Amino acid sequence: MLIEHVPHIAAGVTVTMTVALGSLAVAVALGLVGAACKLSGSRLLTLLAATYSTLVRGVPELVWLLFLFYGAQILINQTSATMGWQAVEIDPMLAGITTIGFIFGAYMTETFRAAIMAVPSGQAEAGLSFGMSPLRVFWRITLPQMVRFALPSFSNNWMVLIKSTALVSVIGLNDLMHRAAMAKSATRDSFGAYLVVCVVYLAITGVSIGVFRLLELRFSRGVRGADL
Repeated sequence: MLIEHVPHIAAGVTVTMTVALGSLAVAVALGLVGAACKLSGSRLLTLLAATYSTLVRGVPELVWLLFLFYGAQILINQTSATMGWQAVEIDPMLAGITTIGFIFGAYMTETFRAAIMAVPSGQAEAGLSFGMSPLRVFWRITLPQMVRFALPSFSNNWMVLIKSTALVSVIGLNDLMHRAAMAKSATRDSFGAYLVVCVVYLAITGVSIGVFRLLELRFSRGVRGADL
């Protein structure tokens, strides 16, 4: 009976959320660095950031995951064998987090770049004229204002990232999809097993929508909304 496997499938949410939150942290860090490079005025840094965001967004997530997990592991082991070192086995959890974070860092780069550009440049110039360092200007002036502009795209990236965590089942992580596949094999009830996964993902995304709505209200306080 599938009902006996429901708690086992739902327990995979811990792995799914660990991958999602870890990937989000990596993506935010890469996104901020990428946006800073694109807005730095340096041709080299702008070219590197543009190449990163263009290449990553142009290749499917599954291809990147398989390429970086299996391809990188083979390359590392071949290099290790050449140097006389022992073979290295990449941890699937670490691989899943870094790969998904690497992919969505490209999307976050464009999100943060657009949000920073939406903040009037005169405010940062005013901070610099008062003797504040560029880092302090970003932290005290630009960042609090860019959050409001970044939230709509950021929340969209998060929703897609959450759904992309289902891909980590192909590299052996015991997440929701992997557990559902095991339950399906045991019960031969594909519809029921994957229905449980759908319900869990809908619950996660539903809570996320509510949280982001509250954040938008918080950071839009005092700003007049547009009348359509």
